[in-house]
Amino acid sequence: MCLAVPGKIVSVTKDPEDPVTGSSGRVDFQGSRVDVSLAMVPEAEIGDWVLVHAGYALTALDEDEAQETWDYLRQAGLDEIMDELSNPEFPPVGPVET
Repeated sequence: MCLAVPGKIVSVTKDPEDPVTGSSGRVDFQGSRVDVSLAMVPEAEIGDWVLVHAGYALTALDEDEAQETWDYLRQAGLDEIMDELSNPEFPPVGPVET
């Protein structure tokens, strides 16, 4: 089973030397922040919501869709995953900004 999770972009790093990968962003998942590739959503900016799977933002979505998805995840009984994602000790994929 694959699971894509919505998160909010809190920072963006552009790489002008590498137009293939474009940029990366720090994405907040209910309190946990992870660095993800924004190559598939080059128009994404700070404050945008994106759907993330395996370290890649797949698509942009609006805040209502993001919140609705989080509600579905909670209703589906994925409380353990939700707890891990909201745990500040959840291991990020890169340095954590404080």
